[in-house]
Amino acid sequence: MQNNHVEGEDSLFVELRRKVRHAEVLSSSFEKLLARTHFTGRIAIVVQNGRILKSGYEEGYFTRRQEERMIS
Repeated sequence: MQNNHVEGEDSLFVELRRKVRHAEVLSSSFEKLLARTHFTGRIAIVVQNGRILKSGYEEGYFTRRQEERMIS
């Protein structure tokens, strides 16, 4: 059961990274994905002439597993 939860978190983060790479960071689905992954980093978007030229992120992603280790 625990393993399925970890795999689910991993797949969510893979989707988050894919959306950043493909400059899909301005959608409501991306905002929901950020909430589901508990992302706490920075998202950067470079726009020129109304088009997204580049997007990227600085990781601040922590799983519940890591948070528990930090508390203990």
